[in-house]
Amino acid sequence: MLRFALILAAALWTSGATAQSTTPAKTLFGGQPAPADLSARAIGFYSRGCLAGAVAIPVDGSHWQAMRLSRNRNWGHPELIAFLGDLARHAAAKDGWPGLLIGDLSQPRGGPMLTGHASHQIGLDADIWLTPMPNRRLSAREREDMPPVPLTEPGPHEVNPAVWTSAHLRLIRRAASDPRVDRIFVAPGIKKKLCETETGARGWLRKVRPYYGHNYHMHVRLGCVAGASGCRDQAAPPPGDGCGKELAWWYTDEPYRPAKTPPAKPREITLADLPDACRSVLQAAARPGALTAQEALAAPALQSGRPRGAADPAPPRPQARPRSG
Repeated sequence: MLRFALILAAALWTSGATAQSTTPAKTLFGGQPAPADLSARAIGFYSRGCLAGAVAIPVDGSHWQAMRLSRNRNWGHPELIAFLGDLARHAAAKDGWPGLLIGDLSQPRGGPMLTGHASHQIGLDADIWLTPMPNRRLSAREREDMPPVPLTEPGPHEVNPAVWTSAHLRLIRRAASDPRVDRIFVAPGIKKKLCETETGARGWLRKVRPYYGHNYHMHVRLGCVAGASGCRDQAAPPPGDGCGKELAWWYTDEPYRPAKTPPAKPREITLADLPDACRSVLQAAARPGALTAQEALAAPALQSGRPRGAADPAPPRPQARPRSG
């Protein structure tokens, strides 16, 4: 009888392992509603990895509000959550930016997403809207339906002067100047405007990279936490401020010319394509008491809102590490 039970258990384990090996990783990780009850760790690369011990950014802070809560993508490595809190407070106090509207971070266990991003997999990426936060608490419906305001429009790839303000420059400069930040992706027109209007030190511009689809938000990417094992940094951006030939290329036809041969449909990423540690992240128990973003918004303690300027709830703050710009 014992032998039969062991054989059956082995067969079930093999069957489950086989199913995981063929199931798209986005399905496995996208179906996890809560973080793994493990120590915080960014595992792998930004577009091929996972996240252990994720922390949720509170849906409301004194100078931020989380958006698109139904996606449950307000999870990140503790260093990312600490960075966002710092940026929100300092930008409000020193840069004339009333508060951040925070879009997608990562899923509760990171990994590939069911829709959208190719990156955002290890808890060190954040989409920050370039729309100033309103001076009121947004409703759940507004957080889902409120459209962001684009800074650039298709065509000439120039910023809209009716939307752009000097506070946009100060906000992006502050984010890029933080030693924890490795890159910031924005639309080509935003990069061009930064290059044209920055009159002081320009070293921070090196981190700001033009890319498709970032006309209403900046995508901020932190580097791997010092001493962390299994996290792989992106190669450093080219020397210089990126305001010369690199930027000029975006104002040619080349970036927008259709390919002569349509690219083949990429193969779905499976668990086998991710670092081995991601299997443990996927199989770990959920952290007790973790709330999805929508559950956090509906919590009685939040229904009445919190006064502006109240102390923000914060996760354990990791030790910051020096990084070169």
